[in-house]
Amino acid sequence: MAEADDFASQELHLAPFKGSARKRRKSDHKCRVFSPPEQSALKEYEKLQLRTRRVLSNTYQKLIQAAFLDEGIPGGIKYLINRLLALIGKPSLDPIYIGLFGATGAGKSSLLNAIIHQAMFLPVSGESTCTSCIVQVSSSSCEQYEAKIHLLSDQEWKEELRNLTKLLQRPEEEDGEDDSWDRDNAVEEAIWKLQVLYGNGAERKSYEELLREKPRAKIPNSRIITLKGEEANELSVKLDPYIRTQMRHTDGRPVRTQIWPLIKYVEVTLPRSEVIPEGVVLADIPGTGDFNSKIDEMWKRTIDKCSVIWVISDIEKISGGETHEELLGESIKACQRGVCQEIALVATKSDKLHLPEYLRYDLGFPFFESQREAILERNEAVNQQNNRTLKEKLRRILPTDSKILEASDLVYTVSAQEYWRQELLNEEETEISKLRDFIRKKFLEKKRKTVTDYVTEAFGVLLLADTLNSQDGLTNEFFHLSSLRRFVEERIQLLQTDVDRCFSRVQHPLQEGVRNARASYRRILSGCLTRSKGNQGFHQTLKAVCLRDGVYASRTLARIDLNEAITQPVYDSVDPVFGNIFSRVGKDTSSALIFHIDTFKRSLQEKMAEVMIKRGWKSDSCKHNFLVQEINAILGDLEGQILRKKKRIYESLCSSIQNDLKLCYEEAAHITGKKACERMKDAIRRGVDRQVAEGLFERAQERMKTQFQQLKNGIIEKVKGSVSTMLILASPREDLYKELSDIKSEYREMEKLYNSLREIAENVVIRRRIQEFLMRMSPRKIYVVNMYIS
Repeated sequence: MAEADDFASQELHLAPFKGSARKRRKSDHKCRVFSPPEQSALKEYEKLQLRTRRVLSNTYQKLIQAAFLDEGIPGGIKYLINRLLALIGKPSLDPIYIGLFGATGAGKSSLLNAIIHQAMFLPVSGESTCTSCIVQVSSSSCEQYEAKIHLLSDQEWKEELRNLTKLLQRPEEEDGEDDSWDRDNAVEEAIWKLQVLYGNGAERKSYEELLREKPRAKIPNSRIITLKGEEANELSVKLDPYIRTQMRHTDGRPVRTQIWPLIKYVEVTLPRSEVIPEGVVLADIPGTGDFNSKIDEMWKRTIDKCSVIWVISDIEKISGGETHEELLGESIKACQRGVCQEIALVATKSDKLHLPEYLRYDLGFPFFESQREAILERNEAVNQQNNRTLKEKLRRILPTDSKILEASDLVYTVSAQEYWRQELLNEEETEISKLRDFIRKKFLEKKRKTVTDYVTEAFGVLLLADTLNSQDGLTNEFFHLSSLRRFVEERIQLLQTDVDRCFSRVQHPLQEGVRNARASYRRILSGCLTRSKGNQGFHQTLKAVCLRDGVYASRTLARIDLNEAITQPVYDSVDPVFGNIFSRVGKDTSSALIFHIDTFKRSLQEKMAEVMIKRGWKSDSCKHNFLVQEINAILGDLEGQILRKKKRIYESLCSSIQNDLKLCYEEAAHITGKKACERMKDAIRRGVDRQVAEGLFERAQERMKTQFQQLKNGIIEKVKGSVSTMLILASPREDLYKELSDIKSEYREMEKLYNSLREIAENVVIRRRIQEFLMRMSPRKIYVVNMYIS
């Protein structure tokens, strides 16, 4: 009790007064990332992680020295050394990617500037596309502001150059009635890129001619340009030309940077931030992709790396906008195929409201005392309406018990402009702080889990060392481990049956999806190939689609993906079942793969407890603890393997369709001359018809089933090999005692570190409760309590 009182005393002294906090925020307009209790917990986690790494390094050094003295390294020691190396090299925290994913002019950069509390750091424009490439912003312990501009490799640019020159090849036969050379978005962008890099007239030169020319801008051999600045505005000025969309000047003036067509993505690092934790990466993801295949791959890869995606829309366009719906759809797919666990809608420019017009249509609230009240009421209505709409969309695709559906905040209404000026809304009402709180909680959750898993796995490795060093009850123990082996073989057979049953649930939806796709592909394809204004300006866009095997991504226009479009009926049928199979926290346990793996794990642990009782081992026996910890580590690695394979399985349908239609697209891309656009469309339709008749969708179905089969085989092989190795290592080995006799001190220290995990977790709960209690008190009461304790 005395310890609790001392702790409460320390926390009360640390608790900030509400009034003083307001003054401090006014003085420097910054807030600390973490509260005092959270800072204390993080320090303890960091210390625990550091000490654990030190113990592992010491153990590794001793084993290497012992192995040097012997002619050969026993298998058990080799296994132990490899496990130690893997753990020592493990990062303290994998980056947490949060994607800001939105349409042109939605206000992503303005929002990001407000979140990192750096006004006008990234270029902003309310009228047109401003950010031209992916920008990743993070903080670190560096002293300067730094940016790295990553360029396309020489080979990647040559591939882009070949496609650009093919796109700009004029028809061989020109006719006054032919519409095939109308300059559309694809052509304009291709011409602009070549002129920026090679000068005026470059668009009329061949691929071979341009290869012989050097770009006007100097390109570093490393293909990375590094910029630095002592202050944020200094780096901002240097960075601006590289990430701001370069506009044509009608008076012939050159663009500010002649290298932007080569830019793949940009990494920006801030000195240690007081609002964004180190380890969080905010990714500004513009538009719907890029014509360049490598940049487009980077666009998709960045989306798939994000564990959180915020779909950004202007508050006036958040409902019903076509581009908004496309971006939301892409985000939901990221949940299915990647690591994304949370999606939210972020409505920007929430301060925009024309009061007379709003009052005219809002009959339920005919009178407001101020513009501010009307804005807050409208924002609340937008929040509730879009929260319901988003949940309905997610329920149709994701498991009904997905973590996303349980989130209380799926919609934020933010105003970056009011965050800075605070004329209509105060800082809290702009909801920038809510987004920061979300980031902070996400970081704390990830850090706690990472450290817990790291220390637990490290303890398992040191338990292995102690197990290898044990000499007690060799014969009897060996008998029980043999019995355990037979049990494991039986359970692996059962796991294989369970996984087969789990994956078989996708068979019927796949067949149904294929039937739907066969019935609807002509209508879908016709919708993709038909433009309301006719073929004018569409010929070159269609050619760009064919050059990229059915995909055209523009920085400004909606994404065209013929393969995905005709495959969508299959995905519509498969998505709900697919989500259930790969659900990590689901109640529909019989359909979830992770449930069957957990069942396998529990059965092994129960059997080991039974063996322990029969053998007479103590509850904290190193042998028993090692087996338990090793099983957790094996199955933890298995989850990562499943997550990586999940993406390949999900994309197998679309990639199969794209691969089978490749020749069809190549044929269409070579068509020139009169009525080229209609002839290209006919070539695509004929090619798709031919492939469908030959089993296009059925082959895609079989490829997805093959991917599922490969995942099942991988799971069973991993479990068989790892558990078999574990049991061999748990068997007595008299030849290892000499090598391991001097690491007892490391084992004892690791045991203490492992036991301290629970203590830290308990302290975090106590600190959080104290902080919550203090936040409910008035500044005067806190002052009185502090004075009394002093």
